[in-house]
Amino acid sequence: MGKRSGGTKRKSCGGDGEGHLVYDAGLLLNERYEVVSTLGEGAFGKVVECLDRNKSERVALKIVKNIERYREAAQSEIAVLGEINSLDDDHTFACVRMLDWFDHHGHICIVFELLGLSTFDYLRENDFLPFTVEHIRHMAFQIFRAVCFLHRNKVTHTDLKPENILFVRSDYDMEYNDRLKRDQRTLKSLDVKVVDFGNATFDRDHHPSLVSTRHYRAPEVILDLGWNQACDVWSLGCILMEYYLGLTVFQTHDSKEHLAMMERVLGPIPPSLLSKTRKRHFVERERLDWDEHSNSGRYVRKHCKPLKQYMQSRSAEHQQLFELIGSMLEYDVSRRITMEEALWHPFFTPLRMVRCP
Repeated sequence: MGKRSGGTKRKSCGGDGEGHLVYDAGLLLNERYEVVSTLGEGAFGKVVECLDRNKSERVALKIVKNIERYREAAQSEIAVLGEINSLDDDHTFACVRMLDWFDHHGHICIVFELLGLSTFDYLRENDFLPFTVEHIRHMAFQIFRAVCFLHRNKVTHTDLKPENILFVRSDYDMEYNDRLKRDQRTLKSLDVKVVDFGNATFDRDHHPSLVSTRHYRAPEVILDLGWNQACDVWSLGCILMEYYLGLTVFQTHDSKEHLAMMERVLGPIPPSLLSKTRKRHFVERERLDWDEHSNSGRYVRKHCKPLKQYMQSRSAEHQQLFELIGSMLEYDVSRRITMEEALWHPFFTPLRMVRCP
C-alpha cells in the first residue's frame, strides 16, 4: 500500500506499460550491479538478485516502478533506512541493511543485503505446515527487538506481515515426520530480518488514515480512529497466530466481516470504540451491525473460533504464547501491550536468560 496517491508516470528507458523496468539477465545498473535473476515482484516494482562487481558479492536490488507515488514511497524508505541503519551501526537489531541507492532513468533502485525466503514463502513451500512454538519464540524475539528498536526511534513500520519478514538464510534439511507420515523441511537457521520500509512513518510525519495489509490491519485503523505504534503490535499478534496455525486468522476482504471475525475470536468490540467511529454504517445501537445468519455470518462462524480454542496443547509454553498473543490483540490501544513490555513477557524467559533485550 502506497503512502500517497497519484499515478504520474515519467518517461522511462526500457519501461513497460505498468511502469516496470524491462531488463534481462546481464544488464549492468549504475556501472556496478549485474542482474542475475528476478527474486520477486510487488505493487512497487521488482526485486532482483545482482552481482556487485565492486565487491564480488551478491545483493538484492529493489527496482521501483517509474510512477510518482512509488517513487515517493521509495524516497521515504531510503530516508527511514538511512536513519535506522545509522542508529544501529553495529548491526544489533534485525532490520534489513540498505547498502546503496541510485536513480536509473526514473526508476529508484535500492540495494540491500541478500537474504533468504520470506516467512510466508517458506510456509507456502512447506505446504503451510506451522512453525513449532520453539521456532516461533526464536523468530518472534528477533522481530520484536527490531520493531521495539523502531518504536524507540519514533518509527512505525505499518506493514508488518509474513511476506515482510525474511530469513537471513532459508536453506533446510529434509526430515521424516512420524506423526504426519511425510517428509518436512527443517530450517538450518532461524535468523530473520524485517524488510520493506516503504510505508514506515515517523511519529512526526503525516499519518494516512489507511495503513497495513488487510489481514494484519488493527481495529482502530478499520474504524478510522487514528493510529500509532500500537498498530504494529496488532499486526505482529496476527503474524504469530499465522506462524502457529500455518494459515491466516482474519481471511477476508471486507471491513465489516473483518470486524465480525475479530469479535468471533476476541469477543465484542467495546462500545466505547464503536461510539467514536465515523464509520457509522458499521454500528447499530452501540454494537457491530452484523447478521450472524447471513452467508457472511456463516462464513465467519465456520472459519473463526474463540482465541483459546486454537491452542493445540495446554503445556506452559503454549499457554504463555497465547497469553502474549491475547495481550497483543487487545482492542483498546491504551491496554494493548507495547513492544518494550512484550520483550519481558514470560514466553521469552528462556531467551532472556542468555541475552537481554
